[in-house]
Amino acid sequence: MPVSELEDQTSGEADEALTAAEGGVSKRAYVQRVFSDIAPRYDFLNHLLSFNVDKLWRRRAIAALNWERAPAGVYVDLCAGTLDVAAQLAKRPGFRGRIVGADFAAPMLFMGAGKASPAVVSPVVADALDLPLPDSSASGAIVAFGIRNVADLDRGLREVYRVLEPGSRFVILEFTTPRSSVVRSLYHLYFHHVLPIVGGAISGHRSAYTYLPRSVANFPIEADLAARMRSAGFDDVQWRTLTLGVAAIHRGTKPGAPRRALS
Repeated sequence: MPVSELEDQTSGEADEALTAAEGGVSKRAYVQRVFSDIAPRYDFLNHLLSFNVDKLWRRRAIAALNWERAPAGVYVDLCAGTLDVAAQLAKRPGFRGRIVGADFAAPMLFMGAGKASPAVVSPVVADALDLPLPDSSASGAIVAFGIRNVADLDRGLREVYRVLEPGSRFVILEFTTPRSSVVRSLYHLYFHHVLPIVGGAISGHRSAYTYLPRSVANFPIEADLAARMRSAGFDDVQWRTLTLGVAAIHRGTKPGAPRRALS
């Protein structure tokens, strides 16, 4: 391919990534395609680029789910990707329920096959805006690093609210922007310069790791996300930041008493 054509292609991919990160109409199709493309290297890059801290973050998010309230219930791993969260939850001592791992990028789910027993984890190709679950049927829901990729955040929050039974908790683990100016400067240097180069080189996808930091920059900060969770109907919304403020865990509860006792 001539250099001029390669430059035009690279520029076009970068523009598409920026448009998707800003929430344009092409976001859904872009996210689905990109995550399907990078699926084979997704787990490796997650652990490499986060220096393995992402594993600790996921454990803390699962702990915030309070699954012990209903250990035999049905749980939703939203934007499940390669099923890391679902697999970790499935292996918790005392967990006897089922987990629906929902993601609209089928290659991501395929890469997660074998991480947990199919008797416990059910991968389902589904959009987070249209979950194949009845109203008030899930005992809890969790999403790790996926909610910012949903084409319509408020609609996505309402859809999770719909499928949760009263008294159930929704947990969000997501990147955020550090409040400290010193940490924020270092974070931006790494996130906007180092990460796209390393991620792009290893994944072979030029724009995927340009989209990532831009999508974080356009995502609501902690207080704003909490406010939008409340607007979707969630009660007792709380959050805490992790690792110098580069990530945060939000949790909210669907009001009301549980409709059935699960033991």
